[in-house]
Amino acid sequence: MKTRLTEMLGIEYPIVQGGMMWVGMPELAAAVSNAGGLGIITALSQGSPEGLAKAIERCRTLTDKPFAVNLTILPTASPPPYAEYVDVIIASGLKCVETAGNNPKEFIAKFKAAGVKILHKCTAVRHALSAERNGVDVVSIDGFECAGHPGEDDVPGLILIPAAARVLKIPVIASGGIADGAGMAAALALGAEGINMGTRFVATQEAPVHRNVKDMIVNSSERDTNLIFRTLHNTGRVLKNEVSNQVVAIEKKGGAKFEDVAHLVSGARGKQALDSGNVQDGLVWASMASGLIHDVPSCKELIDRIVRECRAALSRAATLAA
Repeated sequence: MKTRLTEMLGIEYPIVQGGMMWVGMPELAAAVSNAGGLGIITALSQGSPEGLAKAIERCRTLTDKPFAVNLTILPTASPPPYAEYVDVIIASGLKCVETAGNNPKEFIAKFKAAGVKILHKCTAVRHALSAERNGVDVVSIDGFECAGHPGEDDVPGLILIPAAARVLKIPVIASGGIADGAGMAAALALGAEGINMGTRFVATQEAPVHRNVKDMIVNSSERDTNLIFRTLHNTGRVLKNEVSNQVVAIEKKGGAKFEDVAHLVSGARGKQALDSGNVQDGLVWASMASGLIHDVPSCKELIDRIVRECRAALSRAATLAA
């Protein structure tokens, strides 16, 4: 497959692995890249800039294909040393970074000077246009179906993808709710030049999470997610379990503050759930695409299948149009 994304990044297929907290580790990133996509290491999952440097080194022992680093910039009282993470990414010689969260404006010039391509993930066309003006190379547009934080506009991908592709001059990656070749075909038909998948890659053999987590995704339907933090104006999509049900119940009472749910939603508690397999005891971030996921293949099996299904879906659509 050939799009501006594959040409820019030197990858075989325009399929990008989501940069997921506690999941974007070297083993998964390398498996995705070896299968022809773009694997992504999540910077903040490595614990420190030094930890990220070691993760990049490890990934290079597992693949000779292009891979990237996700750097999610969050507004917190005690922010991580983002500038140091940026320095590590540049010093490593990587040529692609995925940014998310806050606008990466303060780091764009430094990345560009080092020849690093910037994929920026956002959830609204207005934010995508701002990112384009600021100099990012690709926008990954995240629809309401997605795992994680879909923004507060509640616009699904069927609207958001073509709305972004219509006004942006840079390539658009479709993200959120994509898990198979039909979804990829739809995204390409809507004007995207690639896809980003998070939840689908969690349910693969190489994903560094407990098998119970993968089975939970496989056994979930498209109706088995909760929207949390709605009343806090920081909406997040997670799988329904005891913890997320409690969060929703607390918010429904009205007047909830983050302190009221902090003990339920801590990152450490979520990581413990992913590692231990006790899937009822922490947040499990996943998208509505869970309803489309029915097995746990290797990354190569998955990407080969998606490309095959995508080509078949596009051929079928062309036949119908003819």
